[in-house]
Amino acid sequence: MKLILPIVMLLVGAGAGVGAGLFLSPTAKTDIDHADADAADADHDGEDHGDNHSDDHADASTDDHGGEEASTTSGYEYARLNNQFIVPVVNGARVTSLVVLSLSIEVSAGEKDVVFQREPRVRDALLQVMFDHANMGGFDDVFTSTDNMGTLRAALRNAAREVSGESVNDVLVLDVLRQEIPG
Repeated sequence: MKLILPIVMLLVGAGAGVGAGLFLSPTAKTDIDHADADAADADHDGEDHGDNHSDDHADASTDDHGGEEASTTSGYEYARLNNQFIVPVVNGARVTSLVVLSLSIEVSAGEKDVVFQREPRVRDALLQVMFDHANMGGFDDVFTSTDNMGTLRAALRNAAREVSGESVNDVLVLDVLRQEIPG
């Protein structure tokens, strides 16, 4: 019981810190404001403005036309998974750190809804890959090395394709943070 409270407090603190950072980030708000203005302009005049900001705030329940013009030029659109992934790193019999990741899935244009319809299964498959990666020591030492992140991305991409099909082109790691747990 003495170990559970510090872990819960660490998770709450880390989540609050990341949430505050995202909320207070001046570039994120500016990008969203530009995307909303571009989407409104596209609704009024039907022109493609070629601005790729609109996919940054994709959401499962909206985006009927918010990013379609921008995504068809590249042939891909992005399904940003709204909740972060929290992966414990266990050494011996104790949790030594937590890794927090934000992911987005790159899919063929028009296929974003498939990911959101299967999001619980997609999240489960991706989380299992991250647990396996952590258990093999992938989040130890220099966990952001090109080789290490390439291995993780490939495994995440394969897992996403198993659940959502071949329309998945890639899995993008948007944010990664490792928080050491004092002990």
